[in-house]
Amino acid sequence: MKAIAVCTAIFLLGGQERRAENKPFDDASFVATAASGGMHEVELAKSAQAHAKNDAVKKFAETLATDHSKANEELKKVATEGGLKIPDKMSPEHQKMVDTFKDYKGVNFDLNYLKHMISGHEKSAALFKQATKEAKDAKLKDFAAKTLPVIEAHLEAARKLEVK
Repeated sequence: MKAIAVCTAIFLLGGQERRAENKPFDDASFVATAASGGMHEVELAKSAQAHAKNDAVKKFAETLATDHSKANEELKKVATEGGLKIPDKMSPEHQKMVDTFKDYKGVNFDLNYLKHMISGHEKSAALFKQATKEAKDAKLKDFAAKTLPVIEAHLEAARKLEVK
């Protein structure tokens, strides 16, 4: 449980600094946060495919890896076209979270992974929803609008998974 609280806190720090400081939305911060979060999702999904005990969790992770890899590529294209810098690696906070999950195995991994996916996708959905309204770059706004339903579907799927 303690690890989940740490992971959640790190995610909030890594992905939501802007909100915590009440800074206005800006496209560059969104790109940096979304790119780091996407890389983070793919790496955690790879860990889940290797370490999860439950087959449904492994299948869910496979879906996440595929969907987030696709979104990462699309974000890279949109950001580059819009003249926005895209990070080539995840934030230190996201990397720390990925490293934390390397210590989990079996059911412990499954439970913590799903809790983290729920929390993370709730935060991502809020961020992408904000981008659909406040992004200045039209293609970035379209990317957020196109990606938001996928994030919401991941959230719903994670909430439905039960691990025993």
